[in-house]
Amino acid sequence: MKTDYSPTPPYQQTEEKREQLCYLSDGKTEVHPLDMLLQNNIAKLTGGLSPASMALAWMDWGMHIAMSPGKQMELANLLQKQISSWPQLLTPVFIGSAVDKKSASSMSADHRFSYPGWANWPFNAMSQSFLQGQELLQAATTGVRGVSAHHENVVNFMSRQLLDVISPTNIPMLNPEVIATTQATGGRNLMTGAAHWLQDHGLEFTIPGVDTGEHKSEQLSYQPGRDVAVTEGKIVFRNHLIELIQYEPQTTKVYAEPVLIVPSWIMKYYILDLSPHNSLVRFLVSQGHTVFMISWKNPGKEDRNLGMQDYLDSGLFAALEETGKSSQHKAVHAVGYCLGGTLLAIAAAALASEHAKEYTRHLPAVKSLTLLASQTDFTEPGELGLFIDDSQIALLDAQMYEQGYLTGEQMTGSFQLLNSRDLIWSKIMREYQMGTRNSPNDLMSWNADTTRMPYRMHSEYLKHLFLHNDLAEGRYEVHGHAIALNDIQAPMYVLGTVRDHVSPWRSVYKIHVLTDAVIDFVLASSGHNAGIVSEPGHAHRSFQHLPADQRCQSFQQADDWFKAATNETGSWWTHWQAWLSNHSSTTQIKAKAVVDKGLGVAPGSYVFEK
Repeated sequence: MKTDYSPTPPYQQTEEKREQLCYLSDGKTEVHPLDMLLQNNIAKLTGGLSPASMALAWMDWGMHIAMSPGKQMELANLLQKQISSWPQLLTPVFIGSAVDKKSASSMSADHRFSYPGWANWPFNAMSQSFLQGQELLQAATTGVRGVSAHHENVVNFMSRQLLDVISPTNIPMLNPEVIATTQATGGRNLMTGAAHWLQDHGLEFTIPGVDTGEHKSEQLSYQPGRDVAVTEGKIVFRNHLIELIQYEPQTTKVYAEPVLIVPSWIMKYYILDLSPHNSLVRFLVSQGHTVFMISWKNPGKEDRNLGMQDYLDSGLFAALEETGKSSQHKAVHAVGYCLGGTLLAIAAAALASEHAKEYTRHLPAVKSLTLLASQTDFTEPGELGLFIDDSQIALLDAQMYEQGYLTGEQMTGSFQLLNSRDLIWSKIMREYQMGTRNSPNDLMSWNADTTRMPYRMHSEYLKHLFLHNDLAEGRYEVHGHAIALNDIQAPMYVLGTVRDHVSPWRSVYKIHVLTDAVIDFVLASSGHNAGIVSEPGHAHRSFQHLPADQRCQSFQQADDWFKAATNETGSWWTHWQAWLSNHSSTTQIKAKAVVDKGLGVAPGSYVFEK
């Protein structure tokens, strides 16, 4: 990715010039404004999904399955087998039959049917019929010879979304749990659910004598600086893109090497400094580490032309320089989470390059790298890759071009669609049919505190990393020179999480084939966010790792590593802190209070930008 921008960026051109052409995020590619206008309006109608991309996927699948008589025979046999079980499904004799036992097994694997009432006829017949349809669609949309992997994934995903719409769990009169609750409450659950729906769509509505629960906006009741992000610290640096927080020491002596944390700018930084009991920052300072944290600015339309190079130079490198100054240029333990970890890997590779001396001589050395749920190879990005192809990015470019950024609501909508079963349909059933509200917590509040992403950066990120995989394949450029992750020599602690829809752990694991650095790979329980917030004492938390004496000298595939890994009960935080300690200087130094530079105290001002 080169930084030789066009002499006059689009946002600085005259209105007459801008009417004649549009520039894409590289500042050079010209597009007719009519094309951008039409594609932007299409994106508004489709929620950002490209109809061309969807149509191509279905055409690819449809044409190839039409040319696959063997596959058609397999599907016909499966359908015939399912039809043969329908007489049993349609009678009460179904209870206790062999088909019923199979149904119970299938339903136990699908938490939507975990309510005991689903084991009774006719509800078990409805649920089993639905699961049969799900099985048939899965067989029909996968394994069709000749269909591209991307198109197969798109068709499979879309078919699952369409089938979930008609799940019996979503229909109140077919859901035994909703029926039982309606009978028990005299219908108040449906009245309360209707009030919830009106509240969530901006209409305040109350029913006398009926508790309508927590309003959606009250999820934001956990305020930074008051309830969350309360670890003491000061702002030691600020520029147009970041605020750098240095936290006050909580021990008399500290490790010589400070810890610099690079969070993702997709969301606010304070997922790593939530409530005092589950704050990763507070845990680190309590263990004797000097901690610095980047707080990213929430960009507006005026920041549309901030690119990945800006996030590297004005973000990570600027923070690294200030961290070095504050610690007398000692080496730094660098930590990156999600997209912040990807940026950190880029920075580490750039710093290790022979071309970096001209712009990195003033930066401290990187003592170690910690990548938390961060991808460096994007060939298997999980279901997020469904929304990334040339057609999708062209439509997204047109949508972002007009507004100058991607909104937090647009990004949240994509994540909800990826996990619609839990984030959309379960919410509808719970809040609108059962009439209940989840009590807000700190993680929910953080998740609702969305941020924007500048047009140029997000377009570059999708094109160069997700679409073309330039970083893993040695084409990604920093200041005009290609970098290679293989140049990284610092030891690495790499964490994946088991149920990660954003950074699948097997994708994160691929760092092993991209660098010769010594890697300690750890797999934590739970998902992309909850797996990171895994404080000691948290119930049902565990992690897997391979002790050094059990590791293979040669490369191990992810599934082989998984089979050989040791499972540990508890938090990975303590395991990581011990790793940090082992990679730090043996002699600790006297802790000093953070110097007040007149920029304010933590959590700073950028975190409050909406």
